[in-house]
Amino acid sequence: MLRVLTLSSLFPDASRPNFGVFVERQTLGIAAHPDVELKVVAPIGIPPRPFDRLPHYAPLRAAPARESWRGVDVRRPRFTILPGTGGRFHAASLVRRLKPLLAEIRAEFPFDVIDAQFFFPDGPAAIALGRMFGVPVSIKARGADVHHWGTSAATARQVLRAGRQADGMLAVSQAMRRDMIALGMPGDAIRVHHTGVDLARFVPSDRATGKARFGVTGPLVASLGALIPRKGHDVVIRAAASLPGVSLLIAGEGSERAVLEREIARCGASDRIRLLGAVPHGDLHHLLAAADVMALCSASEGLANAWVESLACGTPIVITPAGGAAEVVDSPAAGRVVAPDSAAFAGAIADLLAEPPDHTATRAAAMRFTWDANSAGLYDHLASLTGRHAAGQPNG
Repeated sequence: MLRVLTLSSLFPDASRPNFGVFVERQTLGIAAHPDVELKVVAPIGIPPRPFDRLPHYAPLRAAPARESWRGVDVRRPRFTILPGTGGRFHAASLVRRLKPLLAEIRAEFPFDVIDAQFFFPDGPAAIALGRMFGVPVSIKARGADVHHWGTSAATARQVLRAGRQADGMLAVSQAMRRDMIALGMPGDAIRVHHTGVDLARFVPSDRATGKARFGVTGPLVASLGALIPRKGHDVVIRAAASLPGVSLLIAGEGSERAVLEREIARCGASDRIRLLGAVPHGDLHHLLAAADVMALCSASEGLANAWVESLACGTPIVITPAGGAAEVVDSPAAGRVVAPDSAAFAGAIADLLAEPPDHTATRAAAMRFTWDANSAGLYDHLASLTGRHAAGQPNG
């Protein structure tokens, strides 16, 4: 029996049901493996007073310290984050908080491996804790956890050191693996581990019926992602606004909402372009299956789940050459990879609307991204690390 301690600061809770939903799905998958016992530690960063009194932190402070989350034992320890430090002290603070907690957990659950599901601050903290408790450590790279924290002056050294000291690493795409190697991490320790998609939920359906659900007639473009600059929603807004009769629905919430609302008004497209706000992940298939095209102008990605979920719904995608884009859009039926500007996006969207690919061929591009494969790959990876550790062999 493989006893796994999953460490992830990116994990949903009652106040943030969409936060880290893919980490949750991966965790539930490996937890269901017949040869796995698993517990989750999902730390919550809270600043000291008076910053912790800000409204954003109220629901986080209220989250239970321990609960059964979809049948999995989850601990939610709070650790101190210091505003204005660029994250420099996050990992050290996390180690201080987790050392006694993991000692308590280990007394009843002698975990064999620490599986860190986000590179920062989870990765550096997991390395320190793994050394303390004498167990191997795996760290997964998903995108911004390496692209941002791995290049920030305050945290880059910590990220690189964790990558060099990890017993094994996972990357969501070949492109992510190349980026990790470029930072100086050892390539022989990095295994590509693709995400999965619920192929029973994300399926093609009648588009006319789906569009009626959202009060749309005519061509529909969907976009998914937090309303933050990195997602490039402003580019997609301008692209859709330039295409007569095309509607755009954007699912997501974030700090750029007011900016994007002004951009929609400036384009004179308020009658065709709407911000839907946060949409529960369990409802996203309705939007994706209704859309003729899904467009996302990301500045950086690992391998976006939204790409794969759209394809599973038979909806082609228009995306930038970010992260694993070329690994997903590997046929004309899957969509287009274009430059991150509104003219390029408008042209690609127009092409797909004029000559839509067969939805069966589009869906075929997603069929290799299954949660079964994801779970099997994670089990093989973690079991290999523990086997090598027990035998006193180097990992990689």
